Amino acid sequence: MTRWRDDAALIGAAALFAVFALTLAPGVTFWDAGEFIAAAHSLGIPHPPGTPLYVFLMNAWARLLFFLPFAVATNLFSAAATALAAFVSVRVLQRGYPAATNPAAIAAALVAGGMSSVWLNATETEVYAVSLLLGTLMIAAGDLAGRRGELADGRRWTNITAYLMALAVPLHLSALVAAPVAIGLASWGDQGIRWRRAALLLGVMVLVMGVGRMSPGMMAAGAVMTIVALPRWSIAVLGVAAMGLSALALMYVRAQHDPAINQGAPDTWRAFADMVARRQYDVAPMWPRKAPPWIQAGNLGQYADWQAALSLGPTVMPSLLRTAGTILFVYLGYQGARLQWRHARRSFVAIAGLLLCGALGVLVYLNLHAGPSIGWGVLPANVAREARERDYFFVFAFWAWGLWAGLGCVQLARRWSRPAWAGVVLACLPIALNWRAVTRRAEPERHLPIVVAESLLRSTPSDGVLFVAGDNDSYPLWYAQQVNGFRRDVAIITIPLLPTQWYRHQIMRRFGLLDSAQVERYDGRMQVASRIADGARRLDRPVVAAMTLNARERERLGARWMASGVVYVDGAAAVDTAASLALARWIDTRLGDAQPREAIDPVNSYFRRVLRCPRQLSDVAIRSDSTRLDSACNYR
Repeated sequence: MTRWRDDAALIGAAALFAVFALTLAPGVTFWDAGEFIAAAHSLGIPHPPGTPLYVFLMNAWARLLFFLPFAVATNLFSAAATALAAFVSVRVLQRGYPAATNPAAIAAALVAGGMSSVWLNATETEVYAVSLLLGTLMIAAGDLAGRRGELADGRRWTNITAYLMALAVPLHLSALVAAPVAIGLASWGDQGIRWRRAALLLGVMVLVMGVGRMSPGMMAAGAVMTIVALPRWSIAVLGVAAMGLSALALMYVRAQHDPAINQGAPDTWRAFADMVARRQYDVAPMWPRKAPPWIQAGNLGQYADWQAALSLGPTVMPSLLRTAGTILFVYLGYQGARLQWRHARRSFVAIAGLLLCGALGVLVYLNLHAGPSIGWGVLPANVAREARERDYFFVFAFWAWGLWAGLGCVQLARRWSRPAWAGVVLACLPIALNWRAVTRRAEPERHLPIVVAESLLRSTPSDGVLFVAGDNDSYPLWYAQQVNGFRRDVAIITIPLLPTQWYRHQIMRRFGLLDSAQVERYDGRMQVASRIADGARRLDRPVVAAMTLNARERERLGARWMASGVVYVDGAAAVDTAASLALARWIDTRLGDAQPREAIDPVNSYFRRVLRCPRQLSDVAIRSDSTRLDSACNYR
């Protein structure tokens, strides 16, 4: 029986890995992936909190898979991590729970991995896939610690649980969503709750969170709680926690060498602490709420509705068929939870705790602004919103419900007097109903980010200083330069980063476009951008503005602009028809006429419109017809 249970967990994980591999991004994607890949390639430092352990692991993984393109290797790292998380989660379900063997184990893995947010994280270079694995390992270690009791094995697994909690800081703090569940399982034995062990591990969690927030008070409180709980054991537990946290030193050491990707430049203790604590961002307290609680809860419900049948309505607006699929899997999750409650209370508490922490816990702790697609016509028009949909923050909750729904699939098959394997077929439904919406192999999405990056660089004159608008034009550019080695002569200036002194210092040190007095002075990002443009002109470097900048921003950089490809070059009010036509033909060879699918995230549609600008610009010059230019070109 044990052998078959192990095989069932492996079969489910292997099936998921195959699904992820078939839908894997063949290169860079939008948002953070380009930055993460470039950081892994150069052993650099991505945006706060820096995730040094994640960067190091990706670099080592890609070296092992040296025969694959670097981006494919790092994307596969996410796929492997998610599949392994499925294996670990199913093994936790199977302990002492015969109903979770064989088909039920496979079904649980398939539904959990088939949730759209989980799947999307698994097919690109994204830290949340590896964070999911760390969280599941934490729960598995806590479960073994509780089951082994006061034996040596119990203490050993408790130490491992503490170590895994500490790894969340150098990997990603989101893995601590699973920590309360791991603590509960480690403290729950055959003879009841071991309160001292609970206090011991709770102290470690507080300590780790204190390091993540760089709060001396929290760190001290966590250490004292650990010592008071079990004085003799606390030295070992604090020692293994310190070992896990020591991976943060990778970031400090690399910063001394100023790698190509060096966000935050944490080469001093103060900069290092600011980086770990994410002080560059406006980290919200839990109170006051950044949006009405009903809006925040509505966002969570909205994201839940995207998980099981996204292809039936791949937009932010509700769809009758998609919501019907959601209701079906809510029902199946309920059936799986009931079954588990009757037969395996311990694993029920584990999944229920993960669901609660991953949904309400994250909702309360993060205190997010309203999402981009909710509350229109209800909230004020100028209300602060999140830059993108944040469904991936709640991935632990979707994962937990998916495990229950998988069990419910097999339970429903048995109730209807069907073979248990019919439940596995039912468990494949989210994969079938999400595939078209989440695959990263469809054109033009599969090549769009790298085509955008290369189009910007091809449009830029030699040694140009290229000003760009944010993450989705910067990160693919960093990937193109650092990983592919394409057009490294171009200096990329990301305007939203200019308020940070470390970034202004990098611009002075690397490109000589600011002096030390200008680095210290900050009077607005466009004022700083204007001074950088003046510095480029002094060095006879072309000043270039991406079409992702609006006309008002471009006016702050210069008065006269020549449109060329997907950029504007400072110097003459004209259109470079030949260069625009040449770039338009090159884009056609890469993307053809394919149009992006309907999607929750509009980023692909936006950049596909930007890539139509070269041909439209040539039409303006030939026909004197500016009405054909859409707003993506920012022509006026």
